[in-house]
Amino acid sequence: MLQPFSLRIFVADGDPDGLRIVDKSNWIGKALLFPRALLSQVKARPELAQTGVYLLLGPRPDGEGDMVYVGEGDPILPRLQEHQAKKDFWTRAIGFTTATAGQLNKAHVQFLESRLIALARAAKRMPLDNANQPAEPSLSEADRADMEVFLGHMLGMLPVLGVHAFEQAPKAPAAKASPVLICKGKGVQATGYESSQGFVVREGSQAAATVTPSFATMTGPSELRADLLKSGVLTAEGDVLKFTQDYVFSAPSAASDIVLGGCTNGRLSWKDANGHTLKELQEAQAA
Repeated sequence: MLQPFSLRIFVADGDPDGLRIVDKSNWIGKALLFPRALLSQVKARPELAQTGVYLLLGPRPDGEGDMVYVGEGDPILPRLQEHQAKKDFWTRAIGFTTATAGQLNKAHVQFLESRLIALARAAKRMPLDNANQPAEPSLSEADRADMEVFLGHMLGMLPVLGVHAFEQAPKAPAAKASPVLICKGKGVQATGYESSQGFVVREGSQAAATVTPSFATMTGPSELRADLLKSGVLTAEGDVLKFTQDYVFSAPSAASDIVLGGCTNGRLSWKDANGHTLKELQEAQAA
């Protein structure tokens, strides 16, 4: 069950795009967010002299959207300095450590790194710059439980901080709150529903194997389709494509574009079992 929480964001240098330090209620950890350009200025921060796990984020070299790299450091700063010299893509970093030094050790952050990479690979929401899946270190039962709690706090914070790479598709809510919708056309049928993360297309849904000429000219949708095929979210099954897992799209139209292989209006393409469009359902809810 989801529990409410609060975050305190301290803008350390007065610049809302600069260094931000984030604390979460009832948590021993903290997060530091800063753009790459400020690494030379923030390297003196005591948090970066601690053991921790970090994310590097930046634009993909081959298309729209971001990619992410997950790493760990004991301490963090030397690893960031190494990436400053050797990794080109990243434009911002998020480091996670503890409010009091010494509460995380090397094995702890190796565990967190391994779990985050595994979650990102399973979610397939954002390309990973990590080439390999590191093995989980050997932890005591108590330490493992503690790190799962620490990880849970991180995963709760990251979407608030604009990072959705590790989010699994949410479970379908009660039908009254968000009914299951259907999108049909071109010999395919898909089901999905609205969620707080976006529009979820359900596992087993079909998508058109061919696209319209206009779709092929749209960079964002065509690259997303290519990514879904490459990652295995979409696989060929006969003369159609099939979703191998629940997948969250940014909007209903993004979902119906992929399902129908063309330029669509998702608010009209997605309908409930009685034929009411998503647009009609939303207008009825608003009234």
